[in-house]
Amino acid sequence: MVRLSQLDIQSLMTQLDPAWKMVPGQTESTDSIQAQFKFKNFTSAFAFMTRVAKVADDMNHHPEWFNVYNRVDITLRTHDAGGITQLDFDLANAIDQLV
Repeated sequence: MVRLSQLDIQSLMTQLDPAWKMVPGQTESTDSIQAQFKFKNFTSAFAFMTRVAKVADDMNHHPEWFNVYNRVDITLRTHDAGGITQLDFDLANAIDQLV
């Protein structure tokens, strides 16, 4: 995987649900795309995480995430490539289909 340019990232962001934001890090290697999803309760949030976990594992690309009650925060970046890659956008698009 090759780290994407800022121009490529901006272009691909337009194809994602507006919940996704590009979050600059202290360096390009820590840039990420992030989204927050809210559900009616913990059970719904956990069910969503379970669906995402299956897709992420199939893609061999695992998100950083955080869950509190009905909220799931997801951060994507490709650590091996040192930044944001096409794989992050592929997983974000797959996640958008699961919401």
